[in-house]
Amino acid sequence: MIMSRGEKSRGTYEGAHSMREGNKISRKKIKKPLDKTQNQCYNKSTKSIKRKEVPTMTKKEMFVEIRNVVADNAEMVAFIDHEIELLDRKSSAPKKPTKVQLENEAFKAEIVSHLVEADTPKTIKELQAEMPSISGLTNQRITHMLTDLVKAETLVKNYIKKVPYYSVA
Repeated sequence: MIMSRGEKSRGTYEGAHSMREGNKISRKKIKKPLDKTQNQCYNKSTKSIKRKEVPTMTKKEMFVEIRNVVADNAEMVAFIDHEIELLDRKSSAPKKPTKVQLENEAFKAEIVSHLVEADTPKTIKELQAEMPSISGLTNQRITHMLTDLVKAETLVKNYIKKVPYYSVA
C-alpha cells in the first residue's frame, strides 16, 4: 500500500480502523465492552479506565461493625469505643483559617472596595497595575480570590472577547 507523504505522517494507531476514502483516511475508535465482574470499562483508543463508584465504609462505620462482631470481648470493645471517641473528637475540632487564608480575606476586601470605586469592569492585569498591594501576587492566587468572590455573589464575572472582566454585583 503506497501512501503520500501527508498520509504517511498521520499513520494509524492501535485500536483504530482505517478506511480509505479518496485521499482521506477516516478512523473509528473501538471500545471494549464493560467488564461487569471488574466494574470497569477499558477504552483501548484513549487507554483510560473508567471505574464505577462503589460505596465505601468510613472508619467510624468500620469500627462499629467490628464492635458488633467482638461484642463478647470487653477489652476489644473498650479499645474500639476509645477509637470511635477519638474520631468524633477529631471531626468536631474547630478549623482555624491559615495565615494565607487570613491574608487573602484582607486582599478580597481591598479588591471589592477598589471595584466599587472604579465602576467599570476590570481584568486581573488591570487590578494588579492599579493596586500596588496585590501587584506582587500571582495571577493564579488573584484568580482564586476573585472566583471565591464570584461564588459568594459579591462580584460578577463577564467575558469580553474571551477575557474575564470582574465587576461588583
